Amino acid sequence: MFEQLDFDRNPHIGIFGKPNDDVIFLRKNLPKRVKQRVGKTLNVKVVEISISTSSIIGSLLALNSHGAVITSETDEETVEQIKNEGLSVFVMQDKHNAAGNNILVNDTGALVHPDIRRYNIKQMEKTFDVPVKTGTIAGLKTVGMAAVVTNKGLLCHPKVEEKERELLESLFDVDVMVGTINHGVPLIGSGLLANSHGAIVGTLTTGIEMGRIEEALGFL
Repeated sequence: MFEQLDFDRNPHIGIFGKPNDDVIFLRKNLPKRVKQRVGKTLNVKVVEISISTSSIIGSLLALNSHGAVITSETDEETVEQIKNEGLSVFVMQDKHNAAGNNILVNDTGALVHPDIRRYNIKQMEKTFDVPVKTGTIAGLKTVGMAAVVTNKGLLCHPKVEEKERELLESLFDVDVMVGTINHGVPLIGSGLLANSHGAIVGTLTTGIEMGRIEEALGFL
């Protein structure tokens, strides 16, 4: 399914949630009807959390079907909420610990900020149960904001370089397409929530952009 939504009139919905194919961890205090539409569109259970009293869940959490990596600025209650959904959890101590911004992951591979410590990369490999490589997208180290990947496709920043694209395709085992969201924003992760079942974009996203998203993520 495909849906356009804002969260409290904010079209940058990607920073407020993080889904896999079974669950979405979503910021608290959204209207019930919004939560219902999110759950229905992505065909997932909705679990409301906060991370260190913050609502920017999508920037601070990365996950696939096996596990989750979360910023060290979290608490034990939030970690337990995530574990209760059957996921392994790694709390990352790192200068670049905004996991959602700095990690791009599906059930085949993960690409991470090139300056993340080697120890943390090894722990991610165990938690996600996939190979982890470092790299950039369009020269950006915040790979989790520069793209969105599912188990069916990947949409990324339009200025991705050819070598970067080749790594993305081999690592994630999906086709890579470029596009924008919210009327020209190239940071795909800021305004798109997606999994294998569906996608949700901010309401500023144009019809042409939506068509590109549907094609890239395998919904056509």
